[in-house]
Amino acid sequence: MNFVTRRHLARRTVLRGAGVSIALPLLDAMRPAFAAPAAGKAPVRMIFGYVPNGIIMRDWTPKREGEGFDLPRILEPLAPYREEMLVLSGLGHRTGEGPAGDHARAGGTYLTGVSPKRTTSADVEVGISVDQVAARAIGLQTRLPSLELGCDATRMVGSCDAGYSCAYVNSMSWKSATTPNPPETNPRSVFERLYGSLDTGSDPEARTSVLDYVRVRTAELLTTLAPEDRRKIDEYLTAIREIEQRIARAEQRGAEAMPPMEKPDGVPYGFVEHVRLMHDLLIVALQSGVTRIATLIYAKEGSTRSYPELGFSDPHHPLTHHRNNEEWIEKVARINRHHVEQFAYLVGRLKSIQEGDATLLDNSMVVYGSSISDGNIHWHRDLPVAMLGRAGGAIRPGRHLAYPETPMTNLFLTMLEHMGVPTEKLGDSEGELRYLSGV
Repeated sequence: MNFVTRRHLARRTVLRGAGVSIALPLLDAMRPAFAAPAAGKAPVRMIFGYVPNGIIMRDWTPKREGEGFDLPRILEPLAPYREEMLVLSGLGHRTGEGPAGDHARAGGTYLTGVSPKRTTSADVEVGISVDQVAARAIGLQTRLPSLELGCDATRMVGSCDAGYSCAYVNSMSWKSATTPNPPETNPRSVFERLYGSLDTGSDPEARTSVLDYVRVRTAELLTTLAPEDRRKIDEYLTAIREIEQRIARAEQRGAEAMPPMEKPDGVPYGFVEHVRLMHDLLIVALQSGVTRIATLIYAKEGSTRSYPELGFSDPHHPLTHHRNNEEWIEKVARINRHHVEQFAYLVGRLKSIQEGDATLLDNSMVVYGSSISDGNIHWHRDLPVAMLGRAGGAIRPGRHLAYPETPMTNLFLTMLEHMGVPTEKLGDSEGELRYLSGV
C-alpha cells in the first residue's frame, strides 16, 4: 500500500528517451491521497473484434436466456469468463442486405450501420463508424485517438463487385463514408507507433530495446514508488521487452519461411502467433492509456485463409457456402471455435491486469462478432454478438439477452453513452439498447 507521503504521479506520466516515449499503466501513485474514489477511476475502453464469413449459429446461440445460460461449443473457450460476458441475440444489420457485393457491405456496415457508399459519395457524415465517433469526441485525451489492427496481411479483391470499393472489405473503421482507417497488420509497425523506432540487427535477442533509452529514468522513478507500483511497472516493462523479442524472431522466421513480398516484414508466418502478438500490443496500448479505442480484424470479409493447424487446408470462405453439407459445416464450426479461442486469450489478459479495485476488463467494453450470421445464404440478421466487460460498472454481464429484429447500431449508441459520448443517431439506429445495466 502507498502511504500519504508517497510521490504523486500524473495519469499521463511517461518515460522518455531519444525518440522513445513509454506511457505508464495506471498506478496507485496516480491517485491523489485522500481523494474520492472517482478521482483515480480508470477510463472506460472500447474494443471491437471482427471475424468474417459468418458463424454456424446452431453452435453459437445459447438455448437459455438470462443468467445461467449454456455455452454452445463455439463459445466454450470463453467459459472462464461467462460471468463477464453478455451474449446478445437478435441484433442485425438490415442495411447489409442487397443483391450483390455482399461481403463488401458486411465489412462496411459492421461499425457504421449504413450500406457502403461509393467513393464519390458526398454524404460523408453518414458513413462514420462508431469507434471514430468516440475518437472524435475523446481521442485528444490520449496520444492515439484510436488504434486499428489486423491479422490478415492479404489484400482482398474478390468481393469488390457492384461498384463497392475494396476498402470496405479491407477496413471496418471509417472516419467518413470516403475515408477508411486501414488496419495495421505488421506488429513491428504497431510497436514503433506505440513506443518509437528500434535499432535493427541480425540477432533478434541483441537488438537495441526501447527500454534501453529510458533505463536511467526508469531507475529514478522506481526509487520513489511503493512496492506494489514497482511490481506493476516491472511486469509492464517485461511485457514490452518480450513483445520486442517476439517481433524480431517473427521477422527472422518470416524471412526464412516466406517468399519475398508475400507478407510485409514483421508479420508472423502462423495465424496464432500473429494474433497473439497483436493482442499483446493491444493490451499494452490500453493498459498504458496510449489509446482507449481499438478495432481488430482477425480476418477480412471473403477471407480464403486456411487453418492447417486444425487438420485440414480448405479455405474459409468457400467452406461457408456449404449447401448444408455436414462435413463442411463441421469444418466451419471448428474455424469459428478456433477464432474464439484466440479471442479468449485477449479476454484473459484484460482480466489479469488490475486497475485499483477493478481490472482492465472491468473497465472495458469488448465486442466480438461478425456482420454475417449464416454465411451460406449471406444472412445479416440475428448476428453473433458477444460483449465482455462492465464499462466501469455501467453494464451487468453474465446473461444471454435476446432482442428480436433490433438494429446492431442500438448497441453502439449505448456503448457511446458509456464512453461519455452521447449520440442521437448512428446509421439505422432506433435508440439505445435496453437492459444492459440489468434494469
